[in-house]
Amino acid sequence: MTSEAEQAIDEAPERKSGDADAAEGAEESGREERPRGKRRVAVLLVVAALAYALDLASKLVVVAKLEHEPPIEVVGTLLQFYVVRNPGAAFGVGEALTVVLTVIAAAVVVVILRLARKLYSTPWAIALGMLLGGAMGNLTDRIFRSPGVFEGAVVDFIAPENFAVFNLADSAIVCGGILIVILSFRGLDPDGTVHRN
Repeated sequence: MTSEAEQAIDEAPERKSGDADAAEGAEESGREERPRGKRRVAVLLVVAALAYALDLASKLVVVAKLEHEPPIEVVGTLLQFYVVRNPGAAFGVGEALTVVLTVIAAAVVVVILRLARKLYSTPWAIALGMLLGGAMGNLTDRIFRSPGVFEGAVVDFIAPENFAVFNLADSAIVCGGILIVILSFRGLDPDGTVHRN
């Protein structure tokens, strides 16, 4: 009896250790470890700078060449270029909320820059870079364009037929948002962790 009791006592820690290993394995069954590597801050900043530069350059050109001019037909009436000053959000939504939208855009920029510290995924870096560049492009308009600081109207000029007029910053924001949705559905986190389920 004594030897059997001693044997049971000796096996208890092993069973407890086995249970802990099983629990840990079950916890990690739904995900893979984050691959080691460098943070993708540089990718985010390059994509953001490119999106911002393209948006800023396009607005400077269309304001100088197209404002107060007849529309330019790119593909007949299906796609035209003409300047619209938009005090609202993307695609002309929320025209009475210019100051609020300015604050939201600034908040988006701050949040993305904070996320960059934990960014190890290249696809997420591209998506957030497009969001950052687009947000900064429209934020620049709201700060520096008339009628005043934080109340500036965004320059829109891409006008598909039967659709809202928009700009390259809007396009970058929408494309970045779509990419984030795709990455989320695929289970990829900004830190590189991949969820299997």
